[in-house]
Amino acid sequence: MAVHESRSEVPVHYILEGPPHPETLVDFRIALTSMNRSGLEKALYDVSVPGNPLYGKHLSIEEVKSYTSASAHSVTAVTEWLTENGITNLKLESAVHEYLIFSAPVDVANDLFDTEFHSFVHAPSGKRAIRTLQYSIPRDLVSHINVVHPTTSFDLAKPLSISVSYGKRSSEISSSDASCSNTITPQCLQDLYDIPTTPATQPSNRIAVPGLIEYWAQAFLERLRPDMPSNTTFSVETIDGGTNPQGPEYAGYEANLDIQYTVGLATGVNTTFISAGPNNTDGAALGFLDVVEYLYNMTDPPQVMSKSYGFEEWWLTPSQAQQVCDVYMALGARGVSLIFGSGDGGVSGAERNDTCTEFLPAFPGGCPYITSVGGTYSINPELSTNFSSGGFSGYFARPSYQEQAVAPFLENLGNTYAGLFNASGRGFPDIAAQSHNVEIITGGETVYINGTSCSGPIFASMVALVNDRLIAAGKPVLGFLNPFLYNNTQIFTDITAGLPNAGCGTGGFNATAGWDPITGLGTPNFLKMLEAAGLSNDD
Repeated sequence: MAVHESRSEVPVHYILEGPPHPETLVDFRIALTSMNRSGLEKALYDVSVPGNPLYGKHLSIEEVKSYTSASAHSVTAVTEWLTENGITNLKLESAVHEYLIFSAPVDVANDLFDTEFHSFVHAPSGKRAIRTLQYSIPRDLVSHINVVHPTTSFDLAKPLSISVSYGKRSSEISSSDASCSNTITPQCLQDLYDIPTTPATQPSNRIAVPGLIEYWAQAFLERLRPDMPSNTTFSVETIDGGTNPQGPEYAGYEANLDIQYTVGLATGVNTTFISAGPNNTDGAALGFLDVVEYLYNMTDPPQVMSKSYGFEEWWLTPSQAQQVCDVYMALGARGVSLIFGSGDGGVSGAERNDTCTEFLPAFPGGCPYITSVGGTYSINPELSTNFSSGGFSGYFARPSYQEQAVAPFLENLGNTYAGLFNASGRGFPDIAAQSHNVEIITGGETVYINGTSCSGPIFASMVALVNDRLIAAGKPVLGFLNPFLYNNTQIFTDITAGLPNAGCGTGGFNATAGWDPITGLGTPNFLKMLEAAGLSNDD
C-alpha cells in the first residue's frame, strides 16, 4: 500500500467527534486517471490563444472524452482490486472523467484504504461528515486512481461572504442613482463600462447562473431596468433535487444578485438559473462538479457561466482541487467562459480571517482555467476594495499566459511577505469590477450588497454581450477567456490605488500599476472588448 493523500490538520470550523459506528454506510467515488490530461490542456490553449490557427475551434463532447476517459486497463485494474476486497455494488459512471462508485461500511473502508475514518462536525452549520486525514491504495494502482472521495477533503461550498445593508422599500423610491456615486445599479454600470442597452439578438447565446445549497432566485427588474420589457425573466433548470420557489419569503440575496445582474445587464441574453439541491453526487464541494458536468453534457452548453461560490483552497487536497479544475478545463475547451468572484477575505481567502499564519488562496480562484474577478469601489477613479480576495495559488503553478503580467508585481514586491505565499503560484484575480453598494431588490426591499459576488456577474454579462455580436458576425465565441484577456490588456482601466486586501494579521497586497492581486489587470470596457474581438460597435 502507498499513501495516496494526507493532510496534517483539520480545516478551521471542523471538530472531531470520534469514530462513527462501524456499520455506517459511506458512498465512495473513485476518480480514475485520464488517458491524456496534457493533451486536453494543449487542445484548450490551441483553441483559446489568439493567433493560433485553431483559435475558436472549440471541441465537441466526443473530442474532449478522447482525452479525459480512463483507459480500459485502469477500469479493469481498479475493479479487480475492489471486487477482491468484497465490494460488489460497483457502478461505472462516465461524466467528464470516469468514476467507480460504491457503498461500504466504515469498518470495510478502514481496511480497504488502510486508514481510520472519523466523524467531524462543521460547527457553524452543524453538518457532519465522515472523513480521514490519510488514506492509502495499492502501490500498483497509483497511476490509475486520481482521487478517492470522501476521504481527506473537507468541502463545504458557500456563497462568497457578501455583506448586506437595507434601504427603503422599492415602492418608496422614485428613481435610482444613475451616476454610481452612491450606489451601483445596471444603469450606472452601463455608463461606467460602456455596456450597451441594445438587446441581444442571437437565440443561441446563453448565460448560466448556478445557485447552490438552497439559494433561490427571483427577478425584480421593474426598478433596476425599467426600459426592459415587463415580462423579462429567466429559465430555471434543477439538478440534485434543486428547486426555485417564488415569493418574498424565499428570496435569497446571492441568487437574486446573480440573476438581477445577468438578466439586468446582459440585455436580451437567454439566462438560465441552475438550482443545485442538496442531493449532490459529485463528492466535491457540494455541487461544484455536478453543475459543470451538467453543463458539459449538453450538446450546446451556455457560452458563459457566472458563479459566486467559493472556499479556501486548502479545504480540498491538491488531487481533489485538480479534479475539479480539470473539469473546468474540459468545459473551457468546449467554448464556455467560466467566471467566478475572487472571494471576500483579502489575502485570507474566501472570507476574512486574521488568525491565519500564512496567506490562504481562495478556490477556485487559483485554478488556471477560470476567470477570477476581484472588486472595486468608487468612481473617477475606481479604487481597490479591502475585501477583494487575491494572491497566489498554493496548488497550481503560474500559467504562461500571465507570466509577463505578474512578474513585475513580484519584482516590485521584493521580500515583502516572503514565506507567506507561493510566489510561483497562479496569480488571481485576473480582472475586477464594481463590488460595493450594489443595489438589488429582494422581498420587495432595496438591499445593498458588498462583495465580489457582485463583480463576477457584471463581467459575465459583458462577455455574453460580446459573444452575441460574435455569433451574429458568424465568428466563434470567446470561450476560455484568460489568454485573450492577458493578450489584450488595453481592454482594461488599470486600478492603481485604493485599499489593500488585508488579512492574516497583515495589511495585504496593494493595488499598483499593472497587474496586482486585488484588481488583476483592471476593470473592463465593453467597446474595447469588442475591438479586441475584431468587432466594432456597429457590428
